[in-house]
Amino acid sequence: MRSPSIPPTLEALLFPVLALVLALTTACGADKGPETEPAGRESSAKTDVLEAGAAALQSQAAFRGFDVYLVGFHPMKDDPTHQMEAHHLCRQVNEDLAQCALFDGNTAEANLNGLEYIISEKLFQTLPAAERGFWHPHNYEILSGQLVAPGLPDVAEKELMRTKMNSYGKTWHVWSTSQGDKLPLGEPMLAWSFNRDGEARPELIEKRRQQMGIDDQAKRRDRQDLTPLAKPQSGVDALRSRLPGATPIPGVVDAGAAAAPAAPPG
Repeated sequence: MRSPSIPPTLEALLFPVLALVLALTTACGADKGPETEPAGRESSAKTDVLEAGAAALQSQAAFRGFDVYLVGFHPMKDDPTHQMEAHHLCRQVNEDLAQCALFDGNTAEANLNGLEYIISEKLFQTLPAAERGFWHPHNYEILSGQLVAPGLPDVAEKELMRTKMNSYGKTWHVWSTSQGDKLPLGEPMLAWSFNRDGEARPELIEKRRQQMGIDDQAKRRDRQDLTPLAKPQSGVDALRSRLPGATPIPGVVDAGAAAAPAAPPG
């Protein structure tokens, strides 16, 4: 179905270009190295030879299609003061599902530290109530400019963000490289999304701005015309009491709050 906000002539030109750009895009943009150097010895010559042989002879079909590169921020749901930058390499499985490997950077040395599944609003509505508590909303990440696709032309990045409006993610981090851990330790951590201004640590955003040249405020301004597409989402208020004093933005509303009856006058 054609998006009603895009003229037919522009859509006919845009989508083939977007498909080509996404197919060619992996970790484009400024380099961001890993957060920590893992424990362990340097690989031996024997290991290097075995790795080269495996690359030449074994199938890597399962890794094909992980071409969409996104960068955002994740707080941990049980401890939202534990926050990290997340580099996603994603494969769009179908119109309603994407699966992503998460890294702490975008260079060859980046550490694999988690995974995320992204589903459409349509699929989210099919989930039982108990399951929905694992899935975080995405509208704030998009409208605030925090979620970006480095290396894409602005028009292609914005159209990609349009397709992710009202979507949800289920994210597990297994390695706190941002804390300096040299190995993946402890239990997997369920990550969440930021949903208000002031929830993410300013230094986290500033560090990415300096290292990768990403102007989240410019992207926020450019995406304001996506606000009318935003629907109330489950989980927007999940961290509200844990990260007090934050400021909501237009278009980001908790589904429970939207459904609650208005208070009587007086």
